[in-house]
Amino acid sequence: MSRSAELRRLDAALQHMGAGGPALVDVTGEAGIGKSRLLAEFSTLARRRGAAVLRGRATEFERHSPFQPFADAFADLDQRVLGVFPSLRELLPVLRGRTEPSGEPWNRDRFGLYRATSDALRCIRGARLVVVLDDLHWADPASLELVDHLVRHPVKAPFLLVVSRRDRQAPAALTTALARGADTGAVLRISLGPLDERDCVEELARDLPQQRAAEMYAASEGNPLYFLALLTAHRTARLPGPPVRDGGPPAGLEALLLDELAPLDPLERGTVEAAAVLGDHATADLIAALTGSPVPDVVEALRGVMRRDLIRTDQAGHRLALRHPLIRALVHDSTDPWRRQELHHRAAAELAEAGAPLAERAHHIERSLTGWDPEAAAILPNTPGLLDKRRELILMRAGALGTTGALWESRDLFHRVIDMPADNKDGEDTLRISAVVQCAVMERQLGRYAEADALLRRELDRRPGPSPSQRIGLVIEWCCRAQFVARFPEVREELAEALRGARDLGDGLGEMGALTLAAMSEAYEGDTAEARRLARTAAGLADALTDGDLAGLCEPLVRLGWAEVMLDRYTDAERHTDRGVDIARRTGRLYMLSQLLLCKAYTHFLTCRVTTALELADEAATIARALGSGKLLGLTLAIRSLFLMQARPPGDPDVLAAAEEAAAAVEGAGQSWWSTLARSLLAFAAMGAGDPHRTRDILLETGGSRDLSRIQPSLLPEFLELLVAAALAVGETEEAEHAAERALKEAEQIDLPTRRAAALRALGRIEAHRGDPAAAARAFTEAARESALSGATLREAQSLLLGAAFTRAAGDGASAAAMWRRARQQAAEGGATLLVALADQQRPEVLGDTDGAAEPSGPAAGLAQLTSREREMAELVAEGLTNQAVASRLCLSPRTVESHIARVYRKTGVPSRAALATLVARHTATAPGTPPPS
Repeated sequence: MSRSAELRRLDAALQHMGAGGPALVDVTGEAGIGKSRLLAEFSTLARRRGAAVLRGRATEFERHSPFQPFADAFADLDQRVLGVFPSLRELLPVLRGRTEPSGEPWNRDRFGLYRATSDALRCIRGARLVVVLDDLHWADPASLELVDHLVRHPVKAPFLLVVSRRDRQAPAALTTALARGADTGAVLRISLGPLDERDCVEELARDLPQQRAAEMYAASEGNPLYFLALLTAHRTARLPGPPVRDGGPPAGLEALLLDELAPLDPLERGTVEAAAVLGDHATADLIAALTGSPVPDVVEALRGVMRRDLIRTDQAGHRLALRHPLIRALVHDSTDPWRRQELHHRAAAELAEAGAPLAERAHHIERSLTGWDPEAAAILPNTPGLLDKRRELILMRAGALGTTGALWESRDLFHRVIDMPADNKDGEDTLRISAVVQCAVMERQLGRYAEADALLRRELDRRPGPSPSQRIGLVIEWCCRAQFVARFPEVREELAEALRGARDLGDGLGEMGALTLAAMSEAYEGDTAEARRLARTAAGLADALTDGDLAGLCEPLVRLGWAEVMLDRYTDAERHTDRGVDIARRTGRLYMLSQLLLCKAYTHFLTCRVTTALELADEAATIARALGSGKLLGLTLAIRSLFLMQARPPGDPDVLAAAEEAAAAVEGAGQSWWSTLARSLLAFAAMGAGDPHRTRDILLETGGSRDLSRIQPSLLPEFLELLVAAALAVGETEEAEHAAERALKEAEQIDLPTRRAAALRALGRIEAHRGDPAAAARAFTEAARESALSGATLREAQSLLLGAAFTRAAGDGASAAAMWRRARQQAAEGGATLLVALADQQRPEVLGDTDGAAEPSGPAAGLAQLTSREREMAELVAEGLTNQAVASRLCLSPRTVESHIARVYRKTGVPSRAALATLVARHTATAPGTPPPS
């Protein structure tokens, strides 16, 4: 970045070194102003001019080490450099970071050491040497004394010492020595001020509109680091909307700030955080009130942070402020959220007691609210200038209610905000548009898709219409509504336009919303290539954002997770849903938590972790019931019924009952995605209950025809496979053959391993029905291979079991036995009780034996395989203890306990804590006094 004038002055000092020019150059400026960058540019220039350059840096945490910056620089002295400057061999070891060979302490004759150093430098001949020391304000006392000596006794040789420091943080002794040297001409001082706007914009932000770049420059106050941070924030949408907002700091400053905050003691840190909350109102008395500390202690803490140039005073010395608005924003944002809320609460109370105007208190009231506070709202009447603040508080309450699941009450409050007049009737009403978007989300979650559509369309058609940035959010939600009613193709172009608009505006959060919706929708429609591209881009964007950025974006994480599940990317899906679950739990977003848990459960199910899949689904269902959303509950219960089927033995009546409850929950809900899927999944339970006629009827009725055209396109191969099995069972051979042929075509178009596996299983059933065991075996074996490619272990085990008997019938007994053993092991380890039972039923047919003694089975056998620690935990679970209670009892971490309990479930094959308790009680009762296995 251009510092051409300063670089010319350094170059002049380089040209005149040893010939009457300055012996030392003092580069000063505040943090981030470009000192290190200037020194790097000068070092490059000096090397080009033939000088040798040694660089060192002082650090706060090494101030106990004598001559640390000099040692850092002279550590670069290798044989080549020493050959050019042989006198430097005479430098004492302590200046090169080594101990004295004699064991003599270096400080026994400090001034002799300084003279010896000067002598070694004075003997430089024939070449030029430049020593650059950065961040000298952190230098140790010995280094400062040596610098003082070199200033008072300039070296008459081709040697130049260049140092940089923060003027406000430099020790007084260093400042005095350098000032004295400037008076005598031994020191050249170069003070770096704000960088020129043209240099900032032309070198860093040529792609930005002129007005936006000017706003960023003004906000940075000419500090290059701040400008770069704002630019990065803009390009990654860390700061949506205007370039600077209180509470939205850019990421580029985090490393600098964390480095500066790390050494602070608790009161100093609390003082800085309180000052960040108070902003322009910060005084020692108010900071003391917010931190609950005595004023004298706060004053002493303030002196400490002022020495570090974190806080400055105004000209009168009364008001306090962090040294830059962006630093204030970053401190504010990095403060623990509960502490930040309490600090704002105390600030509002202190300002009220001091008689501060309402407008000054309202900011703190807003920041201290987590829900509806009638007392706070009461001080914001419907008067000009305060009406918007009242609307904002109602909007906050509506959002909080929606987050925690009070969907109807939230929806009503959003409508109230929409109907309230704004203070500024001629300008953009951002509160109204925010309310419209959030209200449409509530309407959609309640299954009121027509109402959501009308609300959004009316706002999009309003004149004057929303701004381009506001339109993006409205369009994304409008397209989301269309996707949920299975009409995504109608809005594909509108969503693509919104995505382009978000990118043009640098709106990363809008881009994230559009990308995830498009990825999930294309995956739903079966356009795998486009869905992959979109999901990959969305995943990269999500991984680059912090949890704070994503706190309000749980739904895009839901969409990304489901897109990745539908694309057979289970590891990615679980990673993103895990992150979403953590964020949703911390922020109380129950509606999103239910969906995230369900998505995670589905990845566990497909990867054959049936026990944990059922536990996750149970939690998701509990939340869905409390929320009162019929569609969400129906979908959750329907998918849970799939898990329950695998967790129970064949024909268990609870499975069909669970699936029927799911279908009843979406009764009358129309043809939405979720309701159609919930009704379709009832067909699997009916088949498991031994009723192929009902299975076929459900599929044909829900699907609309024998092609099942109304069922989710990307899942068609799986449902067509089920239709093949049902049609063959009821004697509809032609229908079964048509369904198998269609499944193969759909799978070829979708191009995913799990879909090809489903189509191959359908083909295998047809070949088996035709009496060709070899062809059936090939189809099932290939289906298992395709399932293994994607990590769909449950489907692999299912395919292997289907193929084992036909492989044996085709004459390959060894392969059949291997298939059977692998399938049974996978099923047993994953808690798939249904597949284990089917495998045991197959055993005589596949292995040719009848007693099964070589293959222990059943929960009791699994219980016998537990380690002593696992058995101990199983018994504590049987006593009714939660995982947290078990962890406390055994002095273990909850995560360790969860891992052990998961292994217990896998080994025993039980589906729940209640079943495990029953098993332990039964085993203990039948074998009293038997010690647990080691």
